[in-house]
Amino acid sequence: MAQIDDRLAAAAFRRLVEHLQMRTDAQNVDLMGLAGFCRNCLGDWLSEASDGALDRAAARELVYGMPQAQWKALHQAEATPEQLARMETSLAINERLRGDREGG
Repeated sequence: MAQIDDRLAAAAFRRLVEHLQMRTDAQNVDLMGLAGFCRNCLGDWLSEASDGALDRAAARELVYGMPQAQWKALHQAEATPEQLARMETSLAINERLRGDREGG
């Protein structure tokens, strides 16, 4: 895999977070169903990358721009059965691709 300069990666990550904070209409379940990741994933990845400096809640708050519970109350709609089914299919694709990548 080609390496991206850390400075460029950080700038792109900040832009992605800013974009997701702006696009509150983009529901996490839809992001998961289409791309296999969502705001929660980004927060979790940020927490993991911090080597313990940020717990999951703090990292997710950075991604959401507010506490996750507040964001959910303001912006999250009830997921439909169709959205949940797409998300489950997408998660299965993630697992298959991760297994292929790891050689398993």
